[in-house]
Amino acid sequence: MENLTIIAFLIFIVAVAMTMVGKGGGNFYVVILAMAGIPMHEAATTGQFMLFTASVAAMLIFHKKKSIAWPLAFSVGGITALSALAGGLLSHFFSGTTLKIVFATMLVASGIVMLLPKPKAKPLCDDDGFGFFQLKSGSESYRINLWIALPVTILTGLGSGMVGVSGGSFLVPLMVVACGIPMQLAVGTSSSLIAAISLMGFAGHAVHGDFNPHWALPLALVTIIGGMLGGRLALKTKPTHLKQLFAYTNWIAAGFMIFNALHHSA
Repeated sequence: MENLTIIAFLIFIVAVAMTMVGKGGGNFYVVILAMAGIPMHEAATTGQFMLFTASVAAMLIFHKKKSIAWPLAFSVGGITALSALAGGLLSHFFSGTTLKIVFATMLVASGIVMLLPKPKAKPLCDDDGFGFFQLKSGSESYRINLWIALPVTILTGLGSGMVGVSGGSFLVPLMVVACGIPMQLAVGTSSSLIAAISLMGFAGHAVHGDFNPHWALPLALVTIIGGMLGGRLALKTKPTHLKQLFAYTNWIAAGFMIFNALHHSA
């Protein structure tokens, strides 16, 4: 019980902080659960379940403040969710050590992507051709390049479903850097996408019997509270410095995960 209390406290901190930048927190959830001795496949399943509850809680907050670009969410969310389901189903073809290495690689890559500067938004041109569309949110319009957005979201869903992370570390930079969407709108939209990704990824893992309600249900309640608080704070905070901090913590988490993988394989 004491072990569950400590884990719940760490999960709450992660849920608040990661929700603020639209990254979900699945990477840290899995690290915390794996370090607590929970088997990797069970940790991935529990991580996806907590991601779903936290992201839905945050999504409700962002939706109330009109900080979700629903056309963008629907245009890529379905494909991402299906690829996450495929990733969850494919996860059992790989060992826990392999999943940890893949997970650590994603953490390193996400840290690099999060530090990329935001380019100036480009207007939609009539000669852009197929694969481009204009997203309107309030009085603003944004140019979306689906030739970039769709492949990235497919790979993000596949990888995140396989290792039990949200994919928000890739979705937010995609929207901010590639699409020129403001950070708060990207964070809110990411919360809706993470909800779809994590639900399908959880389903893919759960069919293999890796769901343990003894851990998952109490921790899900913690992430709901953390997700709501993080969503409210995100609407009041400029996340530029937080993005840098989370990039560094991603790399630290990747180092811990690689160490954990090598230690258990030795």
